[in-house]
Amino acid sequence: MGKVIAVCVSEQKGTQKKNVGTAQFVEDWGIQGDAHAGKWHRQVSLLSHEQVEAFRARGAVVDDGAFGENLVVEGYDFKALPIGTKFKCNDVMLELTQVGKQCHAHCEIYKVMGDCIMPREGVFTKVLHGGTISVGDELTVVGEQICPPPKAAEA
Repeated sequence: MGKVIAVCVSEQKGTQKKNVGTAQFVEDWGIQGDAHAGKWHRQVSLLSHEQVEAFRARGAVVDDGAFGENLVVEGYDFKALPIGTKFKCNDVMLELTQVGKQCHAHCEIYKVMGDCIMPREGVFTKVLHGGTISVGDELTVVGEQICPPPKAAEA
């Protein structure tokens, strides 16, 4: 189970996103008012809060949204999840469509730090069902299988 730490949007591509606290997610589009929304497979991007904090611990001064991520979520290592994983948050349903991305031109973060985590840690989703997500909301993996421990051998 994860907790939404930031909900970020930007009005123009190529600019850092800002934490707006709450946003409307539109089915097969993305986040209302976000420059990266559209009918494609990278409608909403997610980044692990733990990975952002580890990057900050290396001396980076980055705000939520600085990597271009829409959602910063605590409690998941997103890059370890398979394509097709579904997430639910309130009425919103997201489906994982891409893990990582190619960085064609180094961003400002890379120029300062010599590294950027979004190309390897960030994931992308499409919106299967719309609704609202706010900071503090719970994000869960749908259909996550928890295997029971093996039964002890009977005597």
